[in-house]
Amino acid sequence: MAQVKICGLRQADHIAAAADAGARYVGLVFFPKSPRAVSAPEAAALAQHVPMGIARVGLFVDPDDSLLDRTLGQVPLDMIQLHGSESPDRVAAVKALTGLPVIKAVGVADPDDLPVLTNYGLVADMLLVDAKPPREAELPGGNGLSFDWRLLAGRRWLRPWMLAGGLTAQNVAEAIRLTGAPVVDVSSGVETEPGQKDENLIRAFVAAANR
Repeated sequence: MAQVKICGLRQADHIAAAADAGARYVGLVFFPKSPRAVSAPEAAALAQHVPMGIARVGLFVDPDDSLLDRTLGQVPLDMIQLHGSESPDRVAAVKALTGLPVIKAVGVADPDDLPVLTNYGLVADMLLVDAKPPREAELPGGNGLSFDWRLLAGRRWLRPWMLAGGLTAQNVAEAIRLTGAPVVDVSSGVETEPGQKDENLIRAFVAAANR
């Protein structure tokens, strides 16, 4: 059993479905290249539909200070997710600038990618372990790709963490079993097409993660 984050939400009814199903985190994407991107005014309206007790996470890719300031001036976020090539020093700087907990996404494809989890674990409040995107990919996440979950089996963690990458209602229970992930993050796995969430898929995913 794991907590669930539904990322890339763009409609109030999908936020309601996530909340009703029992998700503990909802993600709003501030990366223009993503089909799941929302503007700050759109995100501000969506954030009003998030019930108390559910964390509102803003996903950014290599944001500068002005983007963070502008967004947080309009959108009541609870956490920042950094999904780009931000260094550990930049993660610490974003924490200091925003005063919010920071999730750092780390892409994994093989054992050589694992040491950086320790580096980021020293500064981030939470880690998100995702599948490393292909070199030619435009998106740093949300590509529907997974990695060998056995790489994380038995690992000791410096920080709380969540698992992402190619998760669906059909495989999330196995992913949790193999990795011990306390939180799972899904975006494309609850969509009928890129950027289009489906309420039934959201409910099925949360139910599978909670079994």
